Amino acid sequence: MSDTPVDTSKRTWLIASTCAGAVGGAAVAVPFISTFQPSERAKAAGAAVEVDISAMKPGEKMTVEWRGKPVWIVKRTPEQLESLNKTESQLADPTSERKTYPIPAYARNQHRSIKPEILVTVGICTHLGCSPSDKFQTGAQPSLPDDWQGGFFCPCHGSTFDIAGRVFKNKPAPDNLEIPPHMYLTDTKLLIGEDKKA
Repeated sequence: MSDTPVDTSKRTWLIASTCAGAVGGAAVAVPFISTFQPSERAKAAGAAVEVDISAMKPGEKMTVEWRGKPVWIVKRTPEQLESLNKTESQLADPTSERKTYPIPAYARNQHRSIKPEILVTVGICTHLGCSPSDKFQTGAQPSLPDDWQGGFFCPCHGSTFDIAGRVFKNKPAPDNLEIPPHMYLTDTKLLIGEDKKA
């Protein structure tokens, strides 16, 4: 055992220096490490969005954002679903055969959805990117036909879509509204942007 006296002031100085160095190193490392994680902007650009639809009542619509686009979720009434039979002959693409926007296999049906009562669609007109208005009320209205069954109307150039987002014939919009990839996590929770389990 050495008889050399311990210089306590040097020991304190070494401990303080080491602690300060460790804190400084961590302060430098944290921002560097965080650059490896996607930014909030990047997450918003492509991340899937989880939506709780448990509070929706028939006839209601909610809007969420996915990839910077408005996505409409409409809980259709039995009457709205029945109206889809009445509009078939008036539509430009009733079975969504056009390929501008790939339609998921689970939406290649009359109601264009996984569950008949729940429509999930991108709320952007396929003509020039305007956002159509809800026109769920049936019957004659300004700029709409007398036998209007309810759906969406784009006031910019007059395109009309039924309650499944299918465009009517002879309108400026060339295609039906886009159906984003989506799936149900539970009966009342949707995931928009992914459909791996669908």
